[in-house]
Amino acid sequence: MSASHSNPARGLATRLTHAGRKPEDFHGFVNPPVVHASTVLFPDSKTMLTGAQPFHYARRGNPTTNALEDAVTEIEGAAGARLAPSGLAAISLALLSCLSSGDHVLITDSAYGPTRNLAETTLRRLGIDVDYYDPTIGAGIAALFKPNTKAVMTEAPGSLTFEMQDIPAIAEVAHAAGALVLMDNTWATACFFRAIEHGVDLSIQAGTKYLVGHSDAMLGTVAASPRALDGLVETYGALGLHVGPDDVFLGLRGLRTMDVRLRHHMASGLEIARWLQTRPEVARVRHPALPEDPGHAIWKRDFTGACGLFAFDFIDSVSLEQSHAFLDALKLFGLGYSWGGFESLAIPVRLKGARTATPLPEGGPSIRLHIGLEDVADIRGDLEAGFAALKG
Repeated sequence: MSASHSNPARGLATRLTHAGRKPEDFHGFVNPPVVHASTVLFPDSKTMLTGAQPFHYARRGNPTTNALEDAVTEIEGAAGARLAPSGLAAISLALLSCLSSGDHVLITDSAYGPTRNLAETTLRRLGIDVDYYDPTIGAGIAALFKPNTKAVMTEAPGSLTFEMQDIPAIAEVAHAAGALVLMDNTWATACFFRAIEHGVDLSIQAGTKYLVGHSDAMLGTVAASPRALDGLVETYGALGLHVGPDDVFLGLRGLRTMDVRLRHHMASGLEIARWLQTRPEVARVRHPALPEDPGHAIWKRDFTGACGLFAFDFIDSVSLEQSHAFLDALKLFGLGYSWGGFESLAIPVRLKGARTATPLPEGGPSIRLHIGLEDVADIRGDLEAGFAALKG
């Protein structure tokens, strides 16, 4: 089967298995080839001058990169997609594709830290006006629009605080004002949230996480609605972005098992989250798929699943030093800043000072967990060792 034979009515797992593959173009081989190339030759000067062949120069694409772009386009339900060498590069590409000097952008106060750094350094240096908004504002965001507001950056849930956003309500307001909606959709991916269908114009993923899935490649993707595609393609070409074919291949490999892995992460993550709710040391578990979570109603309405990433807050009496002892006692959990791979990870979360529009209430220390593919009993046992270290 090839991408040209794909059927949007087929199930997600089927589309993930077949999207972007054209065995008939490559002598029947199941996987697209890994093309290492820079120069592309033309048969004659007329073809060279008219561009009448599929590939002109490798920076603009080759069979490997096109295969993943085609697959992302199909899975996202987008008009087109482009790749970037990291998730942050994908965010940068998306923002720069729709903002110019003198424009105004609204960014959720729960945004990924490097997104805020990009806004405070590069965007402001380019003369772009930046404001942050309460992630739970929904349609109330209309009051923050200015005549020069060109884009709204969303992230649902926030990757540290896990608030949900009402994306359809925000998109309706933004489109009425002529602005584009961007979304960091790395947490749910297009498997569990169809961002384009919910009004998002530029759906961004750190493919490093669940798309690659094996903690062995850096990758970003941006999928565009029809109204945002021209700007994305133009900016991508102007910036000279390109992802190496080996990393693209690892993204294609991960894509095939993405649905299976995500469902395992979700099931294990929810089991651990519910168990953490019973622990006397835990004040709150930040996971929108839990019925007690403030964002659960939006998650249940718009999302079809959850991943393995969430956080929990210790009770007030747990000190910062004790939370460090908890982390240092973990053996299965690695202490690392990424997530989405096969392994469980944990990091301390510094909520104080992380917000400017909506300060968070003070409480006990917070820990963010990524629940990997290990046996749940072993994951729970490792966390129990961490809780025991609190008392030690």
